[in-house]
Amino acid sequence: MQFWNKEAETLKKQKLRELQLERLKKTLRRVYQKVPHYRAKFQQAKVKPDDIKYLEDVNKLPFTTKEDLYVDYPFGLVTLPIEKLIRLHTSSGTTGKPKAIFFSKKDINNSAELIARCLVMTGAKQGDILQNSMTYGLFTGAFVMHYGAEKVGILVIPAGPGNTERQINLMRDFGTTMIHITPSYALYVASVIYDKGIDPRRDLKLKRAYLGAEPYSEETRKKIEDMLGIDIYNCYGLTEMNGPGVGFECKYKAGLHIWEDNFLMEVINPDTGEPVKEGEIGELVLTTLNREAMPLIRYRTRDLTRIIPQPCKCGRTHRRISRILGRSDDMFIVKGVNIFPQQIEQVLMSIKGVAQNYQIVLESYDEMTVKVEIDRELFDGKIERLIKMKEEIIDKIRSATMVKPKVELLEPGTLPISEGKAKRVIDNRTI
Repeated sequence: MQFWNKEAETLKKQKLRELQLERLKKTLRRVYQKVPHYRAKFQQAKVKPDDIKYLEDVNKLPFTTKEDLYVDYPFGLVTLPIEKLIRLHTSSGTTGKPKAIFFSKKDINNSAELIARCLVMTGAKQGDILQNSMTYGLFTGAFVMHYGAEKVGILVIPAGPGNTERQINLMRDFGTTMIHITPSYALYVASVIYDKGIDPRRDLKLKRAYLGAEPYSEETRKKIEDMLGIDIYNCYGLTEMNGPGVGFECKYKAGLHIWEDNFLMEVINPDTGEPVKEGEIGELVLTTLNREAMPLIRYRTRDLTRIIPQPCKCGRTHRRISRILGRSDDMFIVKGVNIFPQQIEQVLMSIKGVAQNYQIVLESYDEMTVKVEIDRELFDGKIERLIKMKEEIIDKIRSATMVKPKVELLEPGTLPISEGKAKRVIDNRTI
């Protein structure tokens, strides 16, 4: 088993807890002294940094939400003078102002260090070639992965997303062995590779892919692995916490290791804010323990998961979470039933003949339409085949969600191609 920093990755549980508490106290003192917004929140909650004696005392602290990041925007939560800040990243800002996250030189180096751990535990090493097909720019994903891979000594191709012909040519010309890409775009690239008559096992040197930036199902992972003949590793991160590298799968693919020397994690009931029992599904809450420029305390990620308490066979002592099941704010309601997009995806990706793209369209609160692309040859056969597939999709979605959908079968290329984060749900409803 390979390690990047074996000492840090295999800390004994008690030593890890002691380190977490030490870093938590330091972080709390920092934000209390330097961030008026946090000081006011602490005072309102009637808690001071010195009140935190044990890790369990974190429950006394107030949550941080995305709304807090808009207070005194853009520099309201920064703990350093501007001349000490060297990087700005933001969220997509699709629903209003973006969330601005600042990094110091130490923060940038630390985020790369965590990615180095992640890559090495999947078997990556010097001599590998990483094609980075995430968006370079204000989005954290590409840069953080880029610097981490270089730290390991991996050759990086900063391809960015899109221009699929070029992506495939880069793989062939330079012998790409690894790719960092969104799940939806990976599905599309795989389909184009097949359309071109390229045998990925014979004509490419691709060995593994790192998928992140959007939730996806185990069925999607298996579909891409089968199409390309490679290993897919789930990568978890969010802009507010550093970007990618907060959590990552090791070679056993049995959950994502959260680097607990850098992040204190909790899983709470999203409705009450109370902690759930270990192993139960809830909302992931993270506190940065080693960030200099912009520490965040008990940040509500809105991502739904559960802690896996059992030790991993890889020997790393940092606890794992299950793959992200969805976001609490991605949930939509049809006929009074709570539905997550991943429930639909799990069904679609398990059905033979379904292509890589789908979309859920909501026009009313009593009905949803699932538009799904299917293999082109199905349109060349008998109409009975299409009717049978449509009925299968309707029945399986109804079984999974308790809601009978409308289903439209489409030829490949009908729906918009997503090169970044896929927009799976089109909600045209008005309150």
